[in-house]
Amino acid sequence: MQNQKAKADTLRALHADGVLVLPNAWDAGSAVLIARAGARAVATTSGGVSWSLGRPDGERLTRDEMVEQVRRIAAAVDVPVTADVEGGYGPAPEDVAATVEAVVAAGAVGVNLEDSGAPGGGLFGPEEQAARLRAAREAAGRAGLPELVVNVRTDVFLFGIGAPEGRLDDVLARAKVYAEAGADSLFVPGLLDLDTLTELTGRSPLPVNAMAGPGAPGVAALAAAGVRRVSVGTAVTQAAYSAVHRAAVELLTGGGYGPLEGALDFGTLNGTFAD
Repeated sequence: MQNQKAKADTLRALHADGVLVLPNAWDAGSAVLIARAGARAVATTSGGVSWSLGRPDGERLTRDEMVEQVRRIAAAVDVPVTADVEGGYGPAPEDVAATVEAVVAAGAVGVNLEDSGAPGGGLFGPEEQAARLRAAREAAGRAGLPELVVNVRTDVFLFGIGAPEGRLDDVLARAKVYAEAGADSLFVPGLLDLDTLTELTGRSPLPVNAMAGPGAPGVAALAAAGVRRVSVGTAVTQAAYSAVHRAAVELLTGGGYGPLEGALDFGTLNGTFAD
């Protein structure tokens, strides 16, 4: 637990200055490769974790299935691991508490917790989400890790909640309530406009996490807008699985090996996983 506490402190400190870049992992192998590439922390992606077990995203795994994947990832790397627990695997504060206690026991030192009840659905009211955040904070304390870093995700921009001109104010109002409830950082997927991000980071009581990917502003531009954390969601998983699909199609239809070119050689890749 002392090692876990130290990792939680490290993860928290990484939000204080500069920008924390998180290429999201979905299994132990991807986590090892990401850490070996120089990542200072590893974040899971719920979509990638679900796909790796043959299920779609959106809490279609059981809590135990998700936690077991977090356990394998945390055991495979030495850097801090933060777990995407989606909406907490249940709407009630006690559901969130059970999930937080389980991922802490699995080795995670941070969590992402959404304020939406289901993909594409409505959002919890600010006070409802605040109760869920307080439950997460209390559960972390009971689990022996009060230092747990809670990255609260709001889907106001991602799902287009409310009139466009009111979304920033909605997010800022939520940020204030969420900060008071114990959140440590604010994740706002769907928002990549640099001017709006600059205003948000300048007024938010919490450091801001943006979700980037192809077509988004570069990490340097996001950092200049005040963003403290950049993650890519399922983008790395999509790229990896797309490579599998392209290679399979080429082998099965054309008999060629083009998509397999440029891969890490066997010895290099195998050696990456050496004890």
